[in-house]
Amino acid sequence: MLDAGTTSTNGGPEIARLKYGATGSRGMSDKKRRLLMLSEIISPYRIPVFNALAKNSALDLHVVFLAETDAELRRWPVYKNEIRFSCEVLPSWRLRAGPCRVLLNWGLRSSLRKFGPDTVICGGYNYVASWLALSWARRHHVEFILWSESNEQDARRGWALVESTKSHFLARCDRFVVPGKASFAYLQSLGSAREKITVAPNAVDNRWFAVHSDSIRARPDEFRAEYGLPSRFVIFAGRLVRAKGVFDLLDAYGRLEDDIRSEIGLVFAGDGECRRELERRAERIRPGRVCFPGFVHREELAGLFALAEVLILPTHSDTWGLVVNEAMACSLPIILTSVAGCSTDLVEQGWNGYIVPPRDPERLSLAIRSLIQSSELRRQMSERALERIQDYSPEACAAGLAAAALSAGRQGQ
Repeated sequence: MLDAGTTSTNGGPEIARLKYGATGSRGMSDKKRRLLMLSEIISPYRIPVFNALAKNSALDLHVVFLAETDAELRRWPVYKNEIRFSCEVLPSWRLRAGPCRVLLNWGLRSSLRKFGPDTVICGGYNYVASWLALSWARRHHVEFILWSESNEQDARRGWALVESTKSHFLARCDRFVVPGKASFAYLQSLGSAREKITVAPNAVDNRWFAVHSDSIRARPDEFRAEYGLPSRFVIFAGRLVRAKGVFDLLDAYGRLEDDIRSEIGLVFAGDGECRRELERRAERIRPGRVCFPGFVHREELAGLFALAEVLILPTHSDTWGLVVNEAMACSLPIILTSVAGCSTDLVEQGWNGYIVPPRDPERLSLAIRSLIQSSELRRQMSERALERIQDYSPEACAAGLAAAALSAGRQGQ
């Protein structure tokens, strides 16, 4: 479990280190497969997955986080009180130079040696720690599984250095875990055998979002007044950066007829480098109402989803888009671009939302118009969104991860 009585490193947040006692000793879990998960940060959507995975009686789970959070990109709180699995956070140092971001850690080899895993599942290949873990696993004949979300539409695809690095890393992995169809197809296109790929569907805590959104629907006027929301609105939630297609969305909203904009507002929930420019451009749209509540925590986000009529994710590149899971758990129809990794798994065209090309404000505007003008269509799509997302639960994701780890174990027997 997390040891809360630790000290900070380099003036940063407190570093949580595992105390190797009962859960870390070899003796009590000889009959279990010892699984070490390597994950970047303690993100809110991974905690319920790892909690579910820790309940698997065939596994002895330990999670190593490379950092508690990334304050520059992720302003989520760290919900340590919700953690129900053995874990530790490695000391770390982040280096940023323009678009280049490097996360450096120390202590990983010691953690691997002390826990003595039979299998390592590593979330991503683009960390120095990922390469260290891979090298350690190869030297100690430990099964190494890459948990990869990359897909054909990844903005980094085609960069020579990235592709060369990725190919070298993939060639040394034993097996793979992916969140859905797009990433599955992408690994196959790179030469990975189908039988070596396991699907662990990306998930958030569906029940949590459903309960909190229902509680806001019971007192809509109070919440709407608190955040200054229009009576009706569509919503974007995420970082306000160009790559998320936020200017495409503002353009699409501006293309709606005057009478529609008079009735329907647009909410940008989030913050980022493009916020001021978006606010400046939004002032030109008359009639209409564009709101910027800023970054919101998950409780407020569930409330915004509860009162919105559709979530719009006009991204130019996104390995998945977990905000779509969150919105669907709150019974929201979805409009998103075809390059979002989750598009082929979560959204069925005309059934629970619409899929549009990226960078196409006109098509985006048509999709928005279609949804907001029919209350019956929104009702049907809302019900279908909630129905579809039930298959993308933390338990389902944990089952996929467990299947990959235990399959690797059987192959080694």
